[in-house]
Parts: sequence; structure tokens; C-alpha cells
Amino acid sequence: VQLQASGGGLVQAGGCLRLSCAASGRTLRGYAVGWFRQAPGKEREFVAAYGRNGGYTYYADSVKGRFTISRDNAKNTVYLQMNSLKPEDTAVYYCAADNSIILSSLRNYVHWDYWGHGTLVTVSS
Repeated sequence: VQLQASGGGLVQAGGCLRLSCAASGRTLRGYAVGWFRQAPGKEREFVAAYGRNGGYTYYADSVKGRFTISRDNAKNTVYLQMNSLKPEDTAVYYCAADNSIILSSLRNYVHWDYWGHGTLVTVSS
């Protein structure tokens, strides 16, 4: 499966952005799909994800209540709505997919097989 992330940009603190992750090659049904981010000099970190069953969502504590992951199966696309953005949300955001990852491994980027190119989100103070 090929993933293409888009929607990043420059926004002021308190603003919002919606990222998109469009998949091609295979349907995302049966795949876990997640968002990760990597700030300069830092390790890639988990942001949000759907499990493989597609019904449950998981969030990092740092974004819970501000970010929402959603999906449009007809468009084979997953979104990340980011509200109340903070300067510390500045990072390159990546989407990832995997059809065999287990729940306990969702938050660790090393376990995900498919990655899109990142999209840069910059939040100014």
C-alpha cells in the first residue's frame, strides 16, 4: 500500500489544520492506520491511530481532546483534525499503515510497515 500525506502548513497557536493520508494500491480495510510526528532532534512519536478492526481509536496523551483521527473508506483516506494547536506540535507528520500490527505495538513506530512521506506542520507562537 502506498500512502500520501498532505495538509501541513504554517498556523498560529490556537489554530487548526486537517491532515490527509490517501492510500493507493490496496484498501485500508483490515489495516491499522496511524499518525506519527517527528520534531527536529527528537525521535518519531505516536500521535493517533485506528486499530486493525477500524473501530477503535488511540491517542497520545499530549493530543487527546485536541486531535481527532477519522477515516473515509470510500476515499481510502484517513484524516487527522488538529485543533488548538500549540508550538510544541510543530513537527513533520507521517502516516503509517500495517495489516499485522498488534495492539500493544501501535504506539511504537518501529513496528509499522508502510509509511508515507511526511508533511510539515509549523505552529507559531
